[in-house]
Amino acid sequence: MLSPDQIRAAIPNVLTEAHFPELPNYYRGKVRENYDLPDGRRILISTDRQSAFDQVLAAVPFKGQVLTETARFWFEATKDICPNHVLDYPDPNVVIGRRLEMLPVEMVVRDYLTGSTDTAIWPMYRDGKRKVYGVALPDGLKKNDKLPGTILTPTTKAEQGGHDAPITPPEIVAQGLLSQKQWDEVAALSLAIFARGREIAARNGLILVDTKFEFGLDGAGKIVLADEILTPDSSRYWKASSYAARHNGGEEPESLDKEFLRLWISSRCDPYKQPIPEIPADTLVAFAQKYIALYETVTGGSFQAPPAGEKVKDRIRRNLAKFF
Repeated sequence: MLSPDQIRAAIPNVLTEAHFPELPNYYRGKVRENYDLPDGRRILISTDRQSAFDQVLAAVPFKGQVLTETARFWFEATKDICPNHVLDYPDPNVVIGRRLEMLPVEMVVRDYLTGSTDTAIWPMYRDGKRKVYGVALPDGLKKNDKLPGTILTPTTKAEQGGHDAPITPPEIVAQGLLSQKQWDEVAALSLAIFARGREIAARNGLILVDTKFEFGLDGAGKIVLADEILTPDSSRYWKASSYAARHNGGEEPESLDKEFLRLWISSRCDPYKQPIPEIPADTLVAFAQKYIALYETVTGGSFQAPPAGEKVKDRIRRNLAKFF
């Protein structure tokens, strides 16, 4: 694990953008910047930008590398369940993948009643809803309780700057977003991948709380897993050893994901109605430590920071030179 001083020293070298005019068909997302090559490949560069509540808020040292390398571990660990888009890793922050026709639904799988955003199930349940995303929940549950069973809570994928919206499986099919056959397949794949993630996380002392998957279609119409998988950006992880005691004591679980930042923000403002305060360096360092700890705990490996002295963007440009 890197020391706080090592992480703090990297703050001036965070990757806030990855625009290379030499590459074609540039698209900027909240965290990743993509380029579509003429031969059907896509370059996906994970920056260090941190988003929450549908806003980009700050940049976290080493975050893009952690996301890429964590997803790499999980893509390898689940490729027997579902094919994925990965072709190559030319840089710690970069994936070369197959370009897919992305399905317009995000598959969210949940084992616990939690969350702080307006698509999360805890705020809905707290406000009196007992049927969320078409799933009936019993009375008497409290925040961070384990659900009676694993559930799917899909959302529509928002346009840039928009908000994801809750939707039920019958609505997905009725609106023509997916066929019934496609829904059945992505639902089964999502539950199977989640089960594999839950099993591996548990072996390493973690609870996989919930996660988001995105799928696309390849040229033959086959469903392929894409984007990122089981990273601390797309998933919640809690430390298993302290969950019961903290939960019984009314405390939030120890998390290794971006819920840390969501809770930090929510305790200071209403992020949907008020300006979000500037995030101090100490909080960014603590956040980076959580992401690195998640990577090391899940993979059993040691996070290797890149050599100091070369800017991250310069390194990526050097490693992508053969694509220019």
